[in-house]
Amino acid sequence: MATLYTHRSENINKTWLLVAVFLAVVVGLGYFLSYTYQSPDILTIAIIFAVGMNIAGYWYSDKIALSMAQAVPADEETYPTLNHVVENLAITAGLPKPKVFIIPDDAPNAFATGRDAKHASIAVTQGLLDMMTQTELEGVLAHEMSHIGNRDILLQSMVAVLVGFVSIIANIFTRSLWWGGMNRRNDGEGQGGNILAIVGIVFIILSPIVATLIQLAISRKREYLADASGALLTRYPEGLATALEKIQAYGDPMKTANNATAHMYISNPFGSRAMRGISQLFMTHPPTEKRIAVLRDMAM
Repeated sequence: MATLYTHRSENINKTWLLVAVFLAVVVGLGYFLSYTYQSPDILTIAIIFAVGMNIAGYWYSDKIALSMAQAVPADEETYPTLNHVVENLAITAGLPKPKVFIIPDDAPNAFATGRDAKHASIAVTQGLLDMMTQTELEGVLAHEMSHIGNRDILLQSMVAVLVGFVSIIANIFTRSLWWGGMNRRNDGEGQGGNILAIVGIVFIILSPIVATLIQLAISRKREYLADASGALLTRYPEGLATALEKIQAYGDPMKTANNATAHMYISNPFGSRAMRGISQLFMTHPPTEKRIAVLRDMAM
């Protein structure tokens, strides 16, 4: 039977799998570009880049995510209630108090990041603070604290960095092919070379899609577990349920909404109005209505 401990172990395994997949994707991109341009140096650069980005993803992914969200430290004098709630929840969860940040955005949202519990951060928007009651704020922060306790944060932080870079690299490589890279091939290499080149182009175009699928695969189940863990932490599931209702009702996207970091937030940063029709297939979060229903079932 799956438990919280098996989930934590799975997160560690998924992190290593993510590292391996990222290495394979970037090296694969480098190989096909080196083949197209007949330059072995491109493959060498791709390998160095892939290793470097994995190292950077481990050590600096939290700082990158916070920077992308334009988050600033929330000092205790300016935000005493926020820091007090975070500290109390950390004590209850048996975790070190994470660093607390504010995102200057009117849309209500929040996320946790870091490589482990000792190096964790929680960021909330100004809109969340302005909109939530005390119990609702506790519910949201308990959800984010659960991500820290469940060891989700390293995986989701590295995904944010690596998915973003895979998309950027694939876009650069695709543009380079259209700018004449294929014309540099020797026309006399035969059908085999042409087939390999076509496979390379397809691989480059599909790389961002593969990265997005990785992002989706780790996100939805994780949110349900953090909801449940957070509700157990506060012993008041209704607090988080009503908070999610308010977040969904707001509807508008965050100013700093980004595809690479969307899965990190408690709710999709592009807003509920954007999640209609076929776009629902690519949601990084489970439907809010289902999350609320599960939470209210816990309270019965």
